[in-house]
Amino acid sequence: MDETDLRLIAALRRNGRAGISELAADLGLGRATIRARMERLAATGDILGYSVVTRSDAAEAPVRGLMMIGIEGRGTERIMARLMGMPAVRAVHSTNGKWDLIAEIGAQSLAELDAVLFQIRRLDGVATSETNLLLTTRRGG
Repeated sequence: MDETDLRLIAALRRNGRAGISELAADLGLGRATIRARMERLAATGDILGYSVVTRSDAAEAPVRGLMMIGIEGRGTERIMARLMGMPAVRAVHSTNGKWDLIAEIGAQSLAELDAVLFQIRRLDGVATSETNLLLTTRRGG
């Protein structure tokens, strides 16, 4: 799987109902390229299928955290694409200051969160990180 495949999978995770034309426009690729990549990803088993997500399915993961990531070199775009390809990563933000990226992560358990953090830390170009657990969330109106 290359970076384009990861970007395609991330786009499908955001909107599994997106059409070929919409995906092509979003990713800056041709429709034939998108169709061929989707067929190849399905044939290799990287895409197992498409599903419906109901409101009750979208309940927040009980263990959530923010991972601040420092990147060495020029790999920010590549790392962002890899992060968005991970199911536990809900969003990725670029930022200024000490950290290059902030990843919002959701997991079912501390052990699962730990496994995700370990996987992210092993990405080529990730130099340092710091993670904070989210304890409560209040939303303004």
